[in-house]
Amino acid sequence: MNSIAVWKDYFELCKPKVVSLMLLTSFVGMYLATPTWVPLSILFWGNLGIALGGGSAAAINHILDRHIDTLMQRTLKRPVATGKIIPKNALVFAITLGILSMCILALQVNILTAILTFFTLIGYAIVYTAYLKHATPQNIVIGGLAGAAPPLLGWTAVTGHIDANALLLVLIIFVWTPPHFWALAIYRQNDYAKADVPMMPVTHGVAFTKLNILLYTLLLLAVSILPFVTHMSGWLYLSAALLLGLRFVYWALVLMYSEKDIIAMKVFRYSIIYLMLLFTAMLIDHYFIV
Repeated sequence: MNSIAVWKDYFELCKPKVVSLMLLTSFVGMYLATPTWVPLSILFWGNLGIALGGGSAAAINHILDRHIDTLMQRTLKRPVATGKIIPKNALVFAITLGILSMCILALQVNILTAILTFFTLIGYAIVYTAYLKHATPQNIVIGGLAGAAPPLLGWTAVTGHIDANALLLVLIIFVWTPPHFWALAIYRQNDYAKADVPMMPVTHGVAFTKLNILLYTLLLLAVSILPFVTHMSGWLYLSAALLLGLRFVYWALVLMYSEKDIIAMKVFRYSIIYLMLLFTAMLIDHYFIV
């Protein structure tokens, strides 16, 4: 195998698309934490440390899920599942990224961010992947807290302390995660059933899952308004939150009354666009709206 192929395989271990979305929310968390501009050193080292921590957690996820990954169409080509990277090498890679993450954050940012990133890494890689994912159909709800942490990490990187508004950003992603992931779970329900993973569509049926997606999108619409209520964000953000949230509810309703599996995938894709645009609106509102 040539060096380019190996590099690509290790890069895939980090789940770059997932980490990119994490970095967007940590980036926005940094800027919302200050009325001025984020120091370039914090911006660079903070996001690098958070990204390395996310990549480490993703690599551990590949290792622990390698056996079920071979049973699922979406994951069967992952580098550890296919044998392109042996588990031992993947583990060394994951540990190296984790150590680099902790060192960078502790030495170049602050200890609090390093500690929170460490617990986020453990929460996703060990608590969710090794236990919750296989223990309960509420796995993504409980485990979603780890995935919701990046804006808090960005906030603490700038301020060195935890703030209520930072926790509000975490709450938004925490509530967003179930409808986002359950839509994918509906589309891939046969894969999860084959791999014996108790995702909600497998254990409680598609109709019940669709109802939960609708309820969570309604809750998300309400939660997304809170930054305006707390005066963290202004009218531009509120307008974006309402438009994006109502569109999310629309897609949840379409999914509720549709028998087409492809609609679930459209909901999943829209959920990603929703989160990206929502946090972008926060950033624009914070700096450019008087």
